[in-house]
Amino acid sequence: MCGISGVFSDHGLPEDAELRVRKMLAAIRYRGPDQFGLLIDDRVVLGSARLSIIDLGGGQQPICTQNQRFWIVYNGEIFNFIELRAELEQKGYRFTTHTDTEVLLALYQDEGPDCLNKLNGQFAVAIYDTLEKSLFLARDRLGVRPLFYTNRGGIFYFGSEIKCLLTGSGETGEICPVALGHVFTFWGCLPGQAIFKGINELRPGHWLLWQQGNITIKRYWDCSFDTSEAEENSVRSQKTTGELKEELHRLLIETTQIRLRADVPVVAYLSGGLDSSLIASIVRNHTSNKLRTFSIAFTDERYDERDFQMRMAHFLGTEHEVVEATHKDIGAVFPDVVWHTETPLLRKAPVPMYLLSKRVHQCGYKVVLTGEGADEFFAGYDIFKEAKVRRFWARNPSSKWRYRLLEKLYPDVFHQGQAAIGYLQAFFGNGLEETESVDYSHAIRWKNTRRLWRFMAKDVLAEAGNQPASALITPFLPASYRRWDPLQQAQYLEITFFLSQYLLSSQGDRVAMANSVEGRFLFLDIRLIEWSNRLPVNLKMRGLEEKYLLRLVGKDRLPPEIWQRTKRPYRAPIHRSFFHSHEPVYVRDMLSEESVKKAGLFNPLGVKQLVEKVSTGKALGETDDMALAGILSTQLLHYRFTENFPAVEPIGEEDDIKVCKLH
Repeated sequence: MCGISGVFSDHGLPEDAELRVRKMLAAIRYRGPDQFGLLIDDRVVLGSARLSIIDLGGGQQPICTQNQRFWIVYNGEIFNFIELRAELEQKGYRFTTHTDTEVLLALYQDEGPDCLNKLNGQFAVAIYDTLEKSLFLARDRLGVRPLFYTNRGGIFYFGSEIKCLLTGSGETGEICPVALGHVFTFWGCLPGQAIFKGINELRPGHWLLWQQGNITIKRYWDCSFDTSEAEENSVRSQKTTGELKEELHRLLIETTQIRLRADVPVVAYLSGGLDSSLIASIVRNHTSNKLRTFSIAFTDERYDERDFQMRMAHFLGTEHEVVEATHKDIGAVFPDVVWHTETPLLRKAPVPMYLLSKRVHQCGYKVVLTGEGADEFFAGYDIFKEAKVRRFWARNPSSKWRYRLLEKLYPDVFHQGQAAIGYLQAFFGNGLEETESVDYSHAIRWKNTRRLWRFMAKDVLAEAGNQPASALITPFLPASYRRWDPLQQAQYLEITFFLSQYLLSSQGDRVAMANSVEGRFLFLDIRLIEWSNRLPVNLKMRGLEEKYLLRLVGKDRLPPEIWQRTKRPYRAPIHRSFFHSHEPVYVRDMLSEESVKKAGLFNPLGVKQLVEKVSTGKALGETDDMALAGILSTQLLHYRFTENFPAVEPIGEEDDIKVCKLH
């Protein structure tokens, strides 16, 4: 895994272009501290910061084709590179390294952008064509690896992180009210956006070509639940549940095995839930890997799952380590996490993941297997169940018992008395009969989160606009969306606007790579994705039982207390991490009336009242908790990226750097 960056211009680069890219690499040194590389030409400077995992001695970038026409810098892993290399060798291609990087470059030389359809992996790539004088960028299907770009004064900057672009251009970040409004609705920016004005993110499943002053951006993949008539009538549709379970089991073994391809040891996260436990079980039983596992635990027992983690580690016999996160720990590193995620955070969940990857790094490991994606593609979240109950309820809105199916999801609320039940009924009854709305499954969540807008300053609100969530997401929906089953529609929304834009970024790549750790996501294997998308919906969620088919696989491999567990959302404490006996100094500073006025993003009175509410020990609801995290993280972003963006020393000759000059 690596970090990449670069500058490009059709009209020639500034004299200090090399220095700019050296600084851009220095800004993300942690993404690839092992080796560095530069390609320097009259129109382009490409940069690479390498975390060496495959071909440790021979994979230093940039790498070129045999005829030196194409040059590549690359961040990611192509897990099927061995098979692709064999195909290319049959066509006459010869390789000088054992890397997936060189295979990807040869495949691009052979097929152009169509090569992306053959890749099974997670990547962000830049390829320079010395003949056409063009720059090609591409990003993996789900956006596991980040890639940002901007055009400043005719110079095109790109990089793995926003701080690359700001460092290279010599500018600071200005928070965009429109993007802020989107984060305070969807938890992340909409695809293609970034939180700062003038910065774009290459959308997942897209490629970009800059040639002769023109930028072309095209989609090469989208998550689809379409099935042809032939598929509907195929032999596969007649397979039994048992046969499909065995197919899924074989796929899981294959996707795990290819994610163990590395020249360094691979470890795994173990949350105590179904997904990570299945991964660990497969590694232990179908590979020779001597698995070491890591998990996060909390001193706040409402979030703690260590008992299940330890039971699973004991069951598998793994060497296991628990990283305990205290309120003090979470509050202390929150500014660092915001610096790395480069976006406002409405949840604290990325913080413990940062602490966990830090420990993995301290133990000398670079690669970790993790279970993200299972809940999205096999329907594991409560939001899918809520939508199913609400649609059933909407068929008879006056029913006195249909809404009580929500008790299966929230039994604790139903034990709190009639007032709590009435609140739950009113909450989920909002927009109950609007079943044709494109965002029916997510409308309640997004409306609830949008309540955070009340803390924004008036001019920010005016610039943010007031489009409903349904209107904002409609341009991103495929033409066949309305033909899908309601569960599939809900899955698409979760995958497109939550998994790609928040989970894989803020909770995934950014906090892991901050500690030079590469996450590998077994459930995001393209074969597994496309297989699961063709499954009948009742094999994903049967009644209100989530991940039905996946549980059947787990039943054969895991202890009952693990495979039978109801999905428990991963969360971390919020306000107690900021306001406690060892309160971090920055909290009051960032939320002070002076700081809030200076940033100009929020209403100082509203923020003051929120702080007073927390300080006096009053109970804080979920919305206020999200508001506190969102406001504080946004204030920190403004402070670090707008007011005090740091200067960095460029990568120097004392670093292990490869410099290739073409002119």
